Amino acid sequence: MQTIIEILGIVLPIIIAGFIVVFVIKRLGQKTKQGAMPKKKSKSSQTLLDSLIPLGMLAGCIVGLLISMISPISLGFAFSLGASLGLLGGYFAYESYGNKEEI
Repeated sequence: MQTIIEILGIVLPIIIAGFIVVFVIKRLGQKTKQGAMPKKKSKSSQTLLDSLIPLGMLAGCIVGLLISMISPISLGFAFSLGASLGLLGGYFAYESYGNKEEI
C-alpha cells in the first residue's frame, strides 16, 4: 500500500500538469485558428498581455516553493503543481485582460 501511495505521489502531479498544459495549448491553438487572439493598442499594454502567462507560471513556482518549505509536501510535487496552476491562472488572466477594452 505504501508503494502505491509513493507512485501516486510521483505520477499525479505529472498527470495534472499534463492535462492543464494540453488544455491551455489547445485553447490558444483554437484562438489562433479563429484569428481571435487579443490585441492591445498601446505597446505597454500588449507587452503586459503577452507576459501574463509566464508571470503566472513564475508566481505559481514561487507559491509551490513556499508551500513545500512550510509543509511536508515534497518540493517536486509542490513545484510542478504550482507551475501548472500558475500557467492556468496566467491563461485566465490573459483571457480576461485581453477582452478588457482600453480607455
